[in-house]
Amino acid sequence: MSDKKFVKISQLKENGYVLIDDIVCRINSIDKSKPGKHGATKARIVATGLFQNTKKGILQPTSADAQVPIIEKGVAQVVAVIGDSLQLMDTTTYATFNADLPSELKGLKSGNEVEFMRYNEDAKVIRKKPTE
Repeated sequence: MSDKKFVKISQLKENGYVLIDDIVCRINSIDKSKPGKHGATKARIVATGLFQNTKKGILQPTSADAQVPIIEKGVAQVVAVIGDSLQLMDTTTYATFNADLPSELKGLKSGNEVEFMRYNEDAKVIRKKPTE
């Protein structure tokens, strides 16, 4: 489930995803320097952890490889609300997993459907799926 691919740092884009210290991060900004007399073009990447909400940064040559996580996205049904966490069941694979309850979705209850993002054991609820 921890699928990832390798791409050149020069191919990364803002609002994309990258692994920094094995933490899935969303890229906030990429600043590229001009090549100097004795060096190659470097990129400074500032990113925020997708699941841990921590700020991370790296400075690498643009020709270096970066790890890009392949994040699973899907729809899940809320099985239980336990304090500030949710027990969810993927509606396609029927696998159950846990995620934190987002502060903007305090009204969730069992039976609601939500959209999620998941990588390894980390999961995040994006939004409540509208009922039809």
